[in-house]
Amino acid sequence: SEIIRYHGYPSEEYQVTTEDGYILGVFRIPAGRNSQNTGQKPVVFLQHAFLGDATHWISNLPNNSLGFLLADAGYDVWMGNSRGNTWSLKHKTLKPSQKAFWQFSFDEMGKYDIPAELYFIMNKTGQKDVYYVGHSEGTTTGFIAFSTYPELAKRVKMFCALGPVTTCSRAASPLIKIANVPEALLRLVLGSKGAMHQIGFLKEPVIQLCTSLDKFCGHVLCYIAGGNIKNLNTSRTDAYVGHSPAGTSVQNIIHWHQLTRADQFQAYDYGSKENMKKYNQSTPPAYKIEKISTPIAVWSGGRDKFADPKDMAKLLPRITNLIYHEHFPAWGHLDFIWGLDATEKMYRKIIELITK
Repeated sequence: SEIIRYHGYPSEEYQVTTEDGYILGVFRIPAGRNSQNTGQKPVVFLQHAFLGDATHWISNLPNNSLGFLLADAGYDVWMGNSRGNTWSLKHKTLKPSQKAFWQFSFDEMGKYDIPAELYFIMNKTGQKDVYYVGHSEGTTTGFIAFSTYPELAKRVKMFCALGPVTTCSRAASPLIKIANVPEALLRLVLGSKGAMHQIGFLKEPVIQLCTSLDKFCGHVLCYIAGGNIKNLNTSRTDAYVGHSPAGTSVQNIIHWHQLTRADQFQAYDYGSKENMKKYNQSTPPAYKIEKISTPIAVWSGGRDKFADPKDMAKLLPRITNLIYHEHFPAWGHLDFIWGLDATEKMYRKIIELITK
């Protein structure tokens, strides 16, 4: 909210409760800068990546941030926060200090968080449908929500998938490479609650480091996510690391770990005995992307270390209603949200497609 107001935009915050009791922080930019138009507008919902938060959409200056550009283009902009991140650490009955709070992965984000947020927004605004824009894990949760609930999918006018990830067996990021360690070792090291939240006493030193060594931090981001440092505004790396990583559950990290090995888009694997109890079958069920009726537009990057082009080649034929695909050979995984050329190459196109 502070970031939004700082740039001269109106800002609202809401708490959305999911069916399973999680309380999510949702941000809204109801109008453009200096706009008096508070009437009904089409809604665009933005969902962030793994370890991200809503600030991903507003971390650059307004002319280079999708959240602000959409607001100025006359849209009612809402930004979600996945359970377990900095803004969504509440639950009706559980506390983050309890193990039970952290028993979720992107399965639950897709099955509970996204539907709760979208229905809340439609009720609040009186709109019958929404536009959905997801980046990375924000596309994963979209694919889960819209393949699980056809009724919800019908109310999404368009799904813009930026660097979509449904399998990551070919992903080259060092964060994924760590996933080559056995699951048991991962559990031993990470425990069974939350992980990758900003550690209070480290936050300031990291921001300071990225303020003074902005190029170094830029190189680290490109090493992890791919792409070219020339397309990153390195003077903003302190702003980027000021909010990321925003944290998630260990179970979510392990679910991603499983996807690097399973090579198919499937629910969390609890082991055959627990799977029987939970899914009524010994293996985790696969998500049926083919069933999604929503019009989907995809943007992909050739140097994306998470959404690898080989994984992308397997995903695209599964999208029944693919209305648009654009590939940027030089882009990495963060160019979709922070690339210097993202406005001219992609954001304007997104606005053009949803305005049609």
